Amino acid sequence: MRIAVTGSIATDHLMTFPGRFADQLVADQLHTVSLSFLVDNLDVRRGGVGANICFGMGQLGTAPILVGAAGSDFDEYRAWLDRNGVDTASVRISETLHTARFVCTTDKDHNQIGSFYTGAMSEARLIELKTVADRVGGLDLVLIGADDPEAMLRHTEECRSREIPFAADFSQQIARMNGDEIRTLLDGATYLFSNEYEKGLIESKTGWSDEEILGRVGHRVTTLGSRGVRIERVGDQPIEVGCPEEDAKVDPTGVGDAFRAGFLSGLSWGVSLERAAQIGCMLATLVIETLGTQEYTLRRAHFMDRFTKAYGFDAAAEVKEHLA
Repeated sequence: MRIAVTGSIATDHLMTFPGRFADQLVADQLHTVSLSFLVDNLDVRRGGVGANICFGMGQLGTAPILVGAAGSDFDEYRAWLDRNGVDTASVRISETLHTARFVCTTDKDHNQIGSFYTGAMSEARLIELKTVADRVGGLDLVLIGADDPEAMLRHTEECRSREIPFAADFSQQIARMNGDEIRTLLDGATYLFSNEYEKGLIESKTGWSDEEILGRVGHRVTTLGSRGVRIERVGDQPIEVGCPEEDAKVDPTGVGDAFRAGFLSGLSWGVSLERAAQIGCMLATLVIETLGTQEYTLRRAHFMDRFTKAYGFDAAAEVKEHLA
């Protein structure tokens, strides 16, 4: 399968302040705040949901196509993704804007002050999927992840008009979208991804019940945190898959992206939905054990040992054939 992943491309600039923000605030001067914090360190990490998902798919060897917008400062990030098996030729490079950036300072009490710069992400709405499809010889599935909202709507409408199967994955953007936009983005999706909280929010904002939404999508894939994932389809019994045991819980950031990477890779291999979900849960476990969304290393033997322990020899035999 040729799978394109549309979504944000960003870098995270994370700093730590050894003191407390609260100690620097003067109660009767909050209307004229002017503060500067001397921080201990700066940690720059690659991120963005589109890039995170593609990195995971690249680790599994499924050659994903990243579709998004970045700035002229993307060269080093592009080289990293290229080395890790991602097709970045369809990333639009802005002539005037920098790659999206999250800048955040955390104090000793874990309070945070952060800013998100949209930057080049706003130009994702200018990307035409037909151009991507023509370059690679057609698309079998497009995952429409969190991105510029106009881009998400455009990609969805283009998938419908060109009859390209698509997966709806609102993620962080669901909070700013209204019911009409969410109804437009999910109607007719082959897969609808969300976590449990987002599932309820989708139903609340659209005014559609769980049953109504399930009737409008091919499959509803709901991640359940430490309890794994549930996959539903009209007329079928739900498929529930648990998570492998964690060695450590280091950082939950990017775990959902890793699950999607594993699940989509399973689809590209043609394995069952249950098996695809197991692959996704295994990859998500590697990410939660690592600080950073793209800092883990997928060692085949280690992956298969843990996969076998979690899901059994028969499941592992199916996956190993493709992972090798």
